[in-house]
Amino acid sequence: MLVARAQAEQRSPSVSAAVFRDGEVVWRRAVGTAEIARDEAATPEHVYRIGSITKTFTAVCILQLRDDGELALDDPLRAHIPEMPPGPTIRDCLSHLSGLQREPPGEVWETLEPPSREELLAGLEDVERLLAPGVAWHYSNLAFGLLGEVVARRSESGYEGALRRRVLEPLGLERTSFDPPGPKATGYYVDPWSDGVTVEPDLPVEGPTAAMGWLWSTVDELAVWGDFLATGNEAVLAGASLDEMARVRTMVDHASWEVGWGLGLGLYRRADRVFVGHGGAMPGFLASVLVHRPERTGAAVLANTSAGFDPESLAIDLACAALEALPRAPELWRADQGAPVEVAPLLGRWWSEGSELLLTWDRGRLRLELIDGAPGRNVSWLTAELDDRWRIVEGRELGELLRVVRDDTGVPVKLYVATYPVTRAPAAFADVVGD
Repeated sequence: MLVARAQAEQRSPSVSAAVFRDGEVVWRRAVGTAEIARDEAATPEHVYRIGSITKTFTAVCILQLRDDGELALDDPLRAHIPEMPPGPTIRDCLSHLSGLQREPPGEVWETLEPPSREELLAGLEDVERLLAPGVAWHYSNLAFGLLGEVVARRSESGYEGALRRRVLEPLGLERTSFDPPGPKATGYYVDPWSDGVTVEPDLPVEGPTAAMGWLWSTVDELAVWGDFLATGNEAVLAGASLDEMARVRTMVDHASWEVGWGLGLGLYRRADRVFVGHGGAMPGFLASVLVHRPERTGAAVLANTSAGFDPESLAIDLACAALEALPRAPELWRADQGAPVEVAPLLGRWWSEGSELLLTWDRGRLRLELIDGAPGRNVSWLTAELDDRWRIVEGRELGELLRVVRDDTGVPVKLYVATYPVTRAPAAFADVVGD
């Protein structure tokens, strides 16, 4: 119903959609017409242009190079593209904080002729730097074209070859490419004042601009990609690096905080859920893939219209409908061997002045909870570093140290958490001075 309503009310010739969960497509549907002249019905097997969803693939290629030691995210872009004037870092470009103008030099979207690699590089001296790097989110196709050039310069087979060999093939994405096999949907401009349509041109793939938004794909393969963005795949990119990409680095809208940006990934808030992914637009096509990473549930939406259609909202609606219709069963509690001997005396209630802390051993991990703390910011997970020294590796006070102080008999009597003294009973700061 959601897909049919969107197609009817937003007037797209066709809409193809899929909902995925835990690595499986749990629902898929296509409605409308993929090719009007032949009256060809749309199917989930049709490929559509996915536009700027391509940027998420480019971002993964950059993180691969970082993880391989080929670059650092805080490297100036100029360190890898000497033709580039001084300015933003690679990290800035990934988060649309580069300050660079939105599009490559020239009237690309009037001529519909992307610049060649040589033309783009030769025109870099004329690129406008609208903002100082890091000042504000400003979407830049140009920045991602240049990130594609960085990938190309680190691969003997260029950007397309690196993308295919290091991302598409390991994930089995056979129909996600710059020239996939059919069936292909035709892209249309829908007249706003009538039901007439115009076929939009099929833009050529040209140089680094391919990294901005030139891929085609299906909803099934975007479901695979969306699940990868939730979990990672050691053959492509570790989950920890995907976690880094999905952390908010800047807000797009500072009033409502509903859209933010990580490293190549958009972050879209709906109530208390945040979905990560990207939207896409090309002449004749609109697209979106979004996933709620904690629940490993998301949706992909493809439409063959240039404007007037909102694929991001539909993708979130579909994912939320799945989450509500398929609630998770609670994970059953199971007994285990309990805490290790050296850990057991640490467990229980502690106090930092008037704030109560609870230290527990939870499924083989040390857990520190700030009682009555704000949900989502009240739990720390720790790993042993040295005797009586634990490092917070996840959650509240990430990276800080917990240190244990014992009395002469070996009983823990005090903790230091991020240097704050923590005692077994409530105490004012004045009472613990000199203990």
